[in-house]
Amino acid sequence: MAAELAATPTRVLRVGMSPGLGARLTRGLEILRQTNSELDIELELVAIPVVEQLAAVVRGEMELALLRAVPAGEGLQVLELWPEPVAVALPATHPLARRPTVRLRDLADLPLRIPARAYDPPFHDFALDACRAEGFEPRLGRPSCDAADTLVEIGNGPPAWALIYADVEVAAGLDAGISKASVLRLDPPLNACGCLVVFTAKAPACVQSLVAAFGPQGAA
Repeated sequence: MAAELAATPTRVLRVGMSPGLGARLTRGLEILRQTNSELDIELELVAIPVVEQLAAVVRGEMELALLRAVPAGEGLQVLELWPEPVAVALPATHPLARRPTVRLRDLADLPLRIPARAYDPPFHDFALDACRAEGFEPRLGRPSCDAADTLVEIGNGPPAWALIYADVEVAAGLDAGISKASVLRLDPPLNACGCLVVFTAKAPACVQSLVAAFGPQGAA
């Protein structure tokens, strides 16, 4: 990793990531700096849809991506590193919102808000597969995008639900006292995988260093 990154005194590290993974990225970069003390890493976050992040990794335009849910594609090396608990967002006025937990199949009659597949294929497929595993085909509502905006829409629109990552309530600054959306735990619990995504041809030693930095031991 040191040899690859230290070819120049200052290395611009171009990274894509799912929303809410800033703390993991920060801790991982600090580990890279500690293990390569001569290296001056300049971070550049690439804010583009997940599908474009994957293409940028393959083209060598980004060093890596940190994503929630497992992507697939030619030219990608995907390493599943940590669990990402998933929760449900409902209007606070819905009868199910009064429960401490909810089952996916209890939501089958409501439209599901998830990102369009063209925007975020891994999470779109993950959500559909989770519903199908519970024995139903979800009725899809209007595609969602930003998690905070989705919570506002769920709380103020017609009855619908969304699958979100369990920590989005904190990341979005959701105030349970004033919010019109409720975030509930799932029964049984549902986890997606947090992944490191790099180009297939990246050197094994470099990949190992990235795993040590961004995986559960280093950056959990």
